[in-house]
Amino acid sequence: MDKKTLIIANWKCNPLTRKEAEHLLKVINGGIKLTKDIEVVICPPYIYLSGFNLKTLNFILGAQDCHWEQKGAFTGEVSPLMLKDLGCQYVIVGHSERRRYFGETDEIINKKIKAALKARLKPIFCLGEETKDTFDSEGKQLNEMNLIVQEQLEKAVAGISSNRINDVIIVYEPVWAISSNNGVSCSSDEAMQARLFIKKILSKLYSRRLAEEIKILYGGSVTAKNSSDYIKKAGMNGLLVGGASLNASEFIRIVKGVYEISPRF
Repeated sequence: MDKKTLIIANWKCNPLTRKEAEHLLKVINGGIKLTKDIEVVICPPYIYLSGFNLKTLNFILGAQDCHWEQKGAFTGEVSPLMLKDLGCQYVIVGHSERRRYFGETDEIINKKIKAALKARLKPIFCLGEETKDTFDSEGKQLNEMNLIVQEQLEKAVAGISSNRINDVIIVYEPVWAISSNNGVSCSSDEAMQARLFIKKILSKLYSRRLAEEIKILYGGSVTAKNSSDYIKKAGMNGLLVGGASLNASEFIRIVKGVYEISPRF
């Protein structure tokens, strides 16, 4: 099992110019170092991927999305093989913004995960509930996290064999905790409960051994102040960092903070 703590930066649709992207990249690259304990992945917009000299980087490149086919008449899409050719090793799949704004379904996400695996990319699969509390018609409180996360997980990994599932990185990213929404944070206890629940579902779908090997990350309003708690208290195997990854000094603090509490092997 790869025991490295994984820190992923999702730049989303930022920054606006290549010059800004190169500056951000340079500062981050100079502020972190290669270690045997932590792996840092930067996921910039497609347009910037080809401009980075991989030999000089202290991190790994990832992409923010991919198509489910390797090639063909799919105007505007980017295939997993194209990303692999550019030096990407990871690709984000199923992000809540892709679900919300582009109508991606669990079935589409499943196809993308399989396509990424076929191209030897590691999918960073995002899942999470939109609202914290839900009630049925009789006013009884339902566990939204269990209901939604189980359905998303089961559909996303359908048809993925046991010898490939440990190449899938799972990110618990509760939509209600994303800073662009209401700003309500997810506590380390809530993140821990989500992690344990995901492990439980994976154990049923595969085995307890495989469930322990699969990396589960946390995403959602991650900052330098709360990042270590998600690793140390919630037991997460890493973080998916959104807005904070566009602030070079903040992102570097997140990486260094995690490094200080990351176990040594």
